Amino acid sequence: MNKLLYIGMLAAMLMTSAVFYGQNKPDRNKLKALKVAFFTERLSLSAKEAEVFWPLYNEYEEKKESLREREKSEIYEKLKNAESISESEAQNLLQQYLELEEQQEELDNEYFNRIAKTITARKTLMMFRAEYEFRRQLIKRYSEKQSGRRN
Repeated sequence: MNKLLYIGMLAAMLMTSAVFYGQNKPDRNKLKALKVAFFTERLSLSAKEAEVFWPLYNEYEEKKESLREREKSEIYEKLKNAESISESEAQNLLQQYLELEEQQEELDNEYFNRIAKTITARKTLMMFRAEYEFRRQLIKRYSEKQSGRRN
């Protein structure tokens, strides 16, 4: 039962990632610019805070993207043939997934602590909310765009 739950979670994350990371390069740059503007407004960063925050946040995002790419190549690509893999291969794949999740958690812990020291814990919490709201807006716009194409 737990294996099915994990495979279901993997599939859900794959679909979510496809929306955001299946974009071509100009779209990624546009998304990044929109995110910077959105965060700047939501966090009310001073010039000094922004000077320290953005390089740190960009470094975090690059490392997070690297982990996503590893997850995509090491896990999701193999899930295309999930029906035909053996139980031991499935167990290994599950273990790889859990290790990548642990690495993501360690990365989050490291950078969120570093960010909180540069812009305060309160603004770091506001950053979490801004990330959530930004993703929601992207999904909403994507859904609206898809709805418009169908009509």
